[in-house]
Amino acid sequence: MDRTNCLPFATFTPEKKAIARIKKILADRPRDLCLFTLGINTAYRANELLSLRVGQVQALRAGDVLDLKQRKTHKYRPVTLNATAVAAIQAWLEIGDLKADDYLFTGQRGCLTVETMSTRVKTWCHDVGLKGNYGSHTLRKTWGYWQRLERGTAIPLLMEAFGHATQQQTLAYLGIQSNEIAAIYEL
Repeated sequence: MDRTNCLPFATFTPEKKAIARIKKILADRPRDLCLFTLGINTAYRANELLSLRVGQVQALRAGDVLDLKQRKTHKYRPVTLNATAVAAIQAWLEIGDLKADDYLFTGQRGCLTVETMSTRVKTWCHDVGLKGNYGSHTLRKTWGYWQRLERGTAIPLLMEAFGHATQQQTLAYLGIQSNEIAAIYEL
């Protein structure tokens, strides 16, 4: 079953091998690896990830909660960070010359923009041979896809994690339901 293009306007990364290949090409770019890793390990939107300040994450350990205010809904959404996410943050902080009030993800002109992040995600996916429409939502959708498919996380829980208003919005966002319906007809 092809899961890469269930929604024509947004694609996620369904292959663990592709995720591993992206991490490999980002291994010598700790900032980008940190951004990618946080993106696929949290349900935060691109603008929420890019708004992170060093002081918000520098003392975090695996199992700690990062509580960010969603710009879209203005509600706080807590996320428990796993060891992989924390290790990526620490690796970036070890070499990045950043102060507590600096943005975590900076470029030559200051804080990275959602547009820049989108371009980077497209490039990373293209560089590992993925075909599809990738962008800033790819990382967030990848998290949700794997939560649902691998862990069997219920749609109402994903809805809450994404900050969606309805279950239908979450189903459409992930495009999983159409895949699941198609799968019941496969022999």
